[in-house]
Amino acid sequence: MNVLGIIASGVAALFITVALAKSARRVALRPRIPDEPGGRAPRAEALRRTGGATAVLGIGTATGAALWLGAADDAARSVGGLLAGAGAVAALGLVHDLKPLWAALRLAVQAAAAVLVVCLAGLSPAAGVLAVVWIVLVTNAFALLDHADGLLTAVGLVSAAGLLACAFVGGDPALALLPATMVAGLAGFLLHNWHPARLRLGACGAQFTGFALAASGALIQAAAPSGRAAWAALPALATVALADSALVLISRRRAARSPLRDTDDHIAHRLRRVRVTVPGAAVLTTLWAGVPVATGALVYAELLHPAFLLLPLAGTAAAVYALLRIPAYAPPRTAPPRTGSSRTAPSRTATSRATQDRTITARRRAGTADAGAAIPAAAAAPGVKGSAPGRGAPTGTARTAAGHPTVPPPPNGRPAEAATAAAERG
Repeated sequence: MNVLGIIASGVAALFITVALAKSARRVALRPRIPDEPGGRAPRAEALRRTGGATAVLGIGTATGAALWLGAADDAARSVGGLLAGAGAVAALGLVHDLKPLWAALRLAVQAAAAVLVVCLAGLSPAAGVLAVVWIVLVTNAFALLDHADGLLTAVGLVSAAGLLACAFVGGDPALALLPATMVAGLAGFLLHNWHPARLRLGACGAQFTGFALAASGALIQAAAPSGRAAWAALPALATVALADSALVLISRRRAARSPLRDTDDHIAHRLRRVRVTVPGAAVLTTLWAGVPVATGALVYAELLHPAFLLLPLAGTAAAVYALLRIPAYAPPRTAPPRTGSSRTAPSRTATSRATQDRTITARRRAGTADAGAAIPAAAAAPGVKGSAPGRGAPTGTARTAAGHPTVPPPPNGRPAEAATAAAERG
C-alpha cells in the first residue's frame, strides 16, 4: 500500500466523521416542541451518549473502502479481521450505551473478537493467547478513560499516531491503514468532544478505540522484523490507560469498594480536586501519554536503547503514587451515638427545670409562713398608737422578712364604724 492511499483514507475518515458528528449534534440540540422553550429532544441525551458511533462509522467506512479497493495488499486478511472484530465490539458497546449489559457478556464478546483477529493473523498458539489477553485488557483500560471531555479522544489520537509511526518504520505500510484512519477520525470527532463536549464516545466509541489500538499493536508486533524490541516498545503506547486502571483498582482496594462500580476516582477526577480545569486535565493527560508513546516509537525504530523505556515507566509510577495521595472519596457519614449529647441535653434541661420548680415552691412556702406570723402580732396590740409624722416605726411593730413593717388588715365592717369602736374603747 502506498502513502497516497493511506493519506486518502485518512482524509475520507476525517470528512465522514465530521459530517456525521455534525448531523448528530444538530439532532441532539433540536428543541422539543414550541410550548416547551429551552428543552431538548427526548433523544438528546441518548444521542450525546452514543456519539461515538459517528467516529466508528467514519473510521470503519474509510478503512473498509480502502480494503475493498485492494489497498492493504497481502495484509488485507489481517486488517479485515481486525476491522470485523472492532466492529463487533463497537456494536456491543452501542447496545450497552442504550441498555447496560453484564460485564461477563462484554468480556466474552471482546475475547471472541480478539480470537478472530488472532486466528486471521496466523499467530502461534502461545503468542495468540498472550495477544487475546492483551487485547481484552487494553480494550477495557481505554474504555475507563472516557470520564472527561476530550480525554479519551486525545489520548487515543496520540496512541494511534505512535502505532502509525511504528507501522511505517517496520516496513509493512498495510498495517498502517487502520491507525491512519483512526488518527484522522479521532481528530474530527475531537472538534465535538472537546470541553464543553456536545458528543461523547460512550461505550461504543471507547471500546472500538481500545480494541483497534490493542489489536493493531499486536499485529504490528507479530510482523516486526527480527532484532527490533517490539515486545518492549509497543506495550508502552498504552501506559496511561493501564496507569489509570491501576490507580482505580488500588484506590478502590484501599477504600474497600467494589472494583466494578465506577466512581469519580480516575485521573481527571483527581486532577479536578486540585483545581485543574477540565481542558487542563485533558491536556496534561495527553502530554503524559505522549512521552511513553514517543519513547516507544523511537525504541522501535532502534534510535534509542530499550533501557530508556524505564524513564517513562518510572515517571508513570511516581505520578500514580502522587495521585493516590489526593482524596477521591468523601468521608462516610456517622450516625450520632445513642448515649451522646442528643440525650444528655434533654436530661440536663429536665434537671434544671426541676431545680427551678423546687426553688419557687420553697420561696412560696417561706412567704406564706412570714405572712401568717406577722398578721397575729399586729392584731395582738390593739392599743398601740401609730408613730408620729417624721418618726420611724415603733420597735414593737411586726416586720416582714425583708424588714418592712406589716400592715394589719382592717376589721370587719366599714372603716368609719371601726374608727368609732376604737374611740369608745379608748
